[in-house]
Amino acid sequence: MIPILLQGHTRPITDLTYNRDGDILVTAAKDETPNVWWCHNGERLGTLDGHNGAVWTVKISGDSTMVASGSADNTVRLWDLATGKCLHELNFDTAVRSLDFSMGDRQIAIITDATMGRPSTVHIFDLSSPENAVLSIKAAEDSSKKANVCAWTDCNERILTGHQNGDLCLWEPKMGSMVLSKSGASAHTDAVRDIQFSADLSYFITASKDQSAKIFDADTLDCLKTLNTERPVNSASISPLRDEVILAGGQEALHVTTTSSRAGQFEARFFHPALEVEIGRVRGHFGPINKVKYSPSGRGYASGAEDGYVRLHTFDPDYFDFMP
Repeated sequence: MIPILLQGHTRPITDLTYNRDGDILVTAAKDETPNVWWCHNGERLGTLDGHNGAVWTVKISGDSTMVASGSADNTVRLWDLATGKCLHELNFDTAVRSLDFSMGDRQIAIITDATMGRPSTVHIFDLSSPENAVLSIKAAEDSSKKANVCAWTDCNERILTGHQNGDLCLWEPKMGSMVLSKSGASAHTDAVRDIQFSADLSYFITASKDQSAKIFDADTLDCLKTLNTERPVNSASISPLRDEVILAGGQEALHVTTTSSRAGQFEARFFHPALEVEIGRVRGHFGPINKVKYSPSGRGYASGAEDGYVRLHTFDPDYFDFMP
């Protein structure tokens, strides 16, 4: 399995996302400029120029016409995917940490940081007139409990948030009330770094700094499976095709020399979710992997790391002869 190496960023990768058809990939990094790529050959289609700070999050709309990017410059920009033109700019008081399009692309949920005395907030905008927020939900007062990631649940019934202290919360998107929350051993004991749903949206996987990834029921937030590692997990993804998940992360570079060498390895790790056992590893990056995601077809995956590179993997045909 020889990956395609995408070299378009000069700083660490922070996020990446496929469109629904799986033929386009958008990547974001700390270098202020998201890139758009063809997945079949790694050709760069263009760049989205306009941010003045690290871009923490990117998403492609369900109809593949729009890209949303959130940045440390306190803005979210909505881009026309075909032309790269900025359609709207949404301004906030603090940095934008995460965002997600609703099903049907009518709304977008945006998380802003808890800094400068302002609370961590979930903002909901109507994309037909994105000048003003439809609703703002106070997710946390201080930075130790701030929301890091958000995602819409099936049929836009709830908004799911993962927090700096390990909590998971479900919010009602019309009134802004909390429906359900899990904390401590029922969720995570350290920061939630990533949330990705299964293909049918009935369950999701979380990645946490507490060195574990967990699979939860999307309606009840009951923990179904726990996958433990010996290093922080920055991202985790569920295969839409097979009974497997990918975990990725690695010890932060500044801590590698003060911990065991084993903790500093930067590999994508494959697990069987039902058996909770590791079934394989893929090496390649030279720093912690910050984001990993299966392609919509399940026949490959993309990973982006602290080394500034994105690696596009396509599984060899004989890989599918092996059923975990």
